[in-house]
Amino acid sequence: MKTVDEIYEEMLACFEEKTGADLGESCDLAVRLYAAASQIYALYVQADWVARQAFPQTAEGDYLDLHAQLRSLERKQPTSSVGVLRFLADTAQESDRDIPLGTVCMTAGLVRFETTQAAVLKAGDTQVDVPAQALLPGSAGNVAAHAVVSMATAPVGIRSCDNPSPFLGGSDGESDQELRVRILDTFLRLPNGANAAFYEQGALSFDQVAAASVLPRNRGVGTVDVVVATGSGQPDEELLEELEEYFQSRREIAVDVKVLSPEPLSLTVSVQVKAAQGQDPETVCTGVKNAIQAWFSGERLGQDVLLAQLGSLIYGCEGVANYRILSPAADVAVDPDQLPALSSITVGVMS
Repeated sequence: MKTVDEIYEEMLACFEEKTGADLGESCDLAVRLYAAASQIYALYVQADWVARQAFPQTAEGDYLDLHAQLRSLERKQPTSSVGVLRFLADTAQESDRDIPLGTVCMTAGLVRFETTQAAVLKAGDTQVDVPAQALLPGSAGNVAAHAVVSMATAPVGIRSCDNPSPFLGGSDGESDQELRVRILDTFLRLPNGANAAFYEQGALSFDQVAAASVLPRNRGVGTVDVVVATGSGQPDEELLEELEEYFQSRREIAVDVKVLSPEPLSLTVSVQVKAAQGQDPETVCTGVKNAIQAWFSGERLGQDVLLAQLGSLIYGCEGVANYRILSPAADVAVDPDQLPALSSITVGVMS
């Protein structure tokens, strides 16, 4: 694209060629020509911007959304992380204690979570686990185990709270680049209402779905199984029913479609790390553990667990100078309907 000065110089040269007069820099006409050059440059910029928005490879924001609509796609919205809150009492009591729906707990960084159902701490018990989700959608709600440390308002008889496992599944919504990949994929794999691309792209259009696998003829001729995973791993029954209804209204004639949860593939991960000079080994180990736990999300559906990927993840954590993977001992092959999930994880200091 030409600069303002280049346009201005061309205008001066053209003027001199046509009139034979050499304009001085301070004359009124030279100033007017420079102002005109600036406006012409603005038109170049506008034309370049319009050209970028005309194609899905370079469009941005709302204009990329319009390209998505032409391919029957919509940008995924942010989702909230889900997990479990544990409420603890000092001593067991002879009467039940209620944990109201919507009880809010927080991390030290004031990331808030609320219970998604009412619960009761039974008489004689000192703790109860309650399903919960982040109060606000977004990846900020993905926190490590034991990160929740306080309650906004403590229920009667409850002393403290905790999250025994990480909160996972929160996403910030689909970025331009992520949406662009999905749009271009509809050109590379044209969905025709009957192929695997049709079912996979349809499943991925749901905000909660992080990954999908399509198994044609899995139960015989004329059957299609769609396996879906959410950011936190296993989808709930409500999502499965919603997807089932979606595909039943769009499937081809005489095809039996089922939407299924993935089969968990339990893995034990054990690693040792060496902290870089000046780094606290315990802090480095905690960071590696959190990174590995976050990596084993629903996006791993049907993907092999490769030691090279795991090692790259560990080495990329802040403060890691070296590492050793003790388990798994080799790459783990994963079937399309399987979701790798951590059964246990141990991160120790390399001797």
